Amino acid sequence: MRSRKAGSREGFLKIMSNFTVYILKSLKNGKRYIGHTYDIEKRVEQHNSGISKSTRASRPWKLLYTESGFKTRGEAIKRELEIKRFKGGIKLKYLLQQAGIV
Repeated sequence: MRSRKAGSREGFLKIMSNFTVYILKSLKNGKRYIGHTYDIEKRVEQHNSGISKSTRASRPWKLLYTESGFKTRGEAIKRELEIKRFKGGIKLKYLLQQAGIV
């Protein structure tokens, strides 16, 4: 039986089990970007530094909204896709109003 260092895989899974779905708004052109991550601070930094090709042209980005606590990446993706279907519609505006953003 192979032994593992204490906290190696278990610690990694614990860190990776708190995914966040987020909405960014471009301060340059007002566009919105919806995504998911396990490290929101790092991800926003990546968007603003130009590492993310899809958001590079619309920098800088402001974090508008987050939903945290998704236990799996699949759960976060499911919610991200649900919010993307709201995009620009009444449901998205309602979601942002409920969060006190609009």
